[in-house]
Amino acid sequence: MNSAIIVAAGSGTRFGTKTTKKFLEILGKTLIIYTLERFVSCPAIDEIILVLSAGETANFRQTAEKYNLKKLAKIVSGGETRAASVLNGLNAIDSQRCEIVAVHDGARPLVSTLEISATIERAKETGAACLVAAITDTIKKIADGKIVKTVDRSNLRRALTPQCFRLEILKRAFAENEIGENVTDECFLVEKLGCEIATVEGSAQNIKITRREDFVFAENLLKHFKDSEFRI
Repeated sequence: MNSAIIVAAGSGTRFGTKTTKKFLEILGKTLIIYTLERFVSCPAIDEIILVLSAGETANFRQTAEKYNLKKLAKIVSGGETRAASVLNGLNAIDSQRCEIVAVHDGARPLVSTLEISATIERAKETGAACLVAAITDTIKKIADGKIVKTVDRSNLRRALTPQCFRLEILKRAFAENEIGENVTDECFLVEKLGCEIATVEGSAQNIKITRREDFVFAENLLKHFKDSEFRI
């Protein structure tokens, strides 16, 4: 069995609205529903654990029923940090049945089912896999407000989600490391174990919606593309 942890417990303060961004509507559906539907539609996913803020968990079950999110197995409350929220989701998984865990940001509704499946399959082969995208901008290192170096970007990638792991590896990564504010993704913890993490090249379309302009970009893509048309 493969489980997905969808992390959506953040407040989204950078978005600048009273309603948290995951509950803002895009073409008649909230952002988080689009994200969940990607994983419900993916044949490689058997169950979904959704992590929301503590005050949001009670009311979301009715919403899930409305959209027929059959694979949504549990809704759990998040923690004070992203890593703590992921750990709460991890603790809700049936350890006896789960093989691969896919951790995904709830604010990434543009992920394709192909990306999800490909990252899971790579994790089955290697133990750990991260969806990544190329960096197309020229990267500069700065100090004191000045450019001091142009960084070679050929071996640099942006870490996307999902990030997928054998369950025992991810559990050990959380058990053996501190999970403070500096832990911005699960690969960081797995790296500290000394485990190799394979990469899967993903699409630049798989953005994390953080600011208002990201919302406009996502709306335009969702308006014109079906899931099968999202590139990988």
